Amino acid sequence: MPAISETRAFFQGAIFQKHHDFSTLGSNNTSRGGDEQKETISVTFVSKDGEEIPIQVPIGTSMLEAAHQNDIELEGACEGSLACSTCHVIVMDMEHYNKLEEPSDEENDMLDLAFGLTETSRLGCQIIARPELDGIRLAIPAATRNFAVDGYVAKPH
Repeated sequence: MPAISETRAFFQGAIFQKHHDFSTLGSNNTSRGGDEQKETISVTFVSKDGEEIPIQVPIGTSMLEAAHQNDIELEGACEGSLACSTCHVIVMDMEHYNKLEEPSDEENDMLDLAFGLTETSRLGCQIIARPELDGIRLAIPAATRNFAVDGYVAKPH
């Protein structure tokens, strides 16, 4: 019988070791997770009232999502499906604006409907956080045009 208990102890040890290695790998990811946490950019939203709201936005996140996650008033009635212009933002400096990808025809069509359109207007749902956009400042226009449902204010999910 000692052979069975030794075998059981061996397998339990092997299972522990396997999970322990996995756990160690996870803790290495945690230290790299610190890098993941650093994989954010600084974004400042400037509200309709002129209040500056600095936030950290994870790489790959749209400015619409970032605004909703941080309780910033940016409507987004179509939930980022390029069917409205309610997430219209104004990029406040040309240096960052020039680092953005060119707007698609669909985005340009929606921007044509935006209130207070400027040369540096973009839709927040189409600006995706990338390292080169660190420090970007986005102004939220004083009003939006929502033709879908009059008076509806979208709630973040």
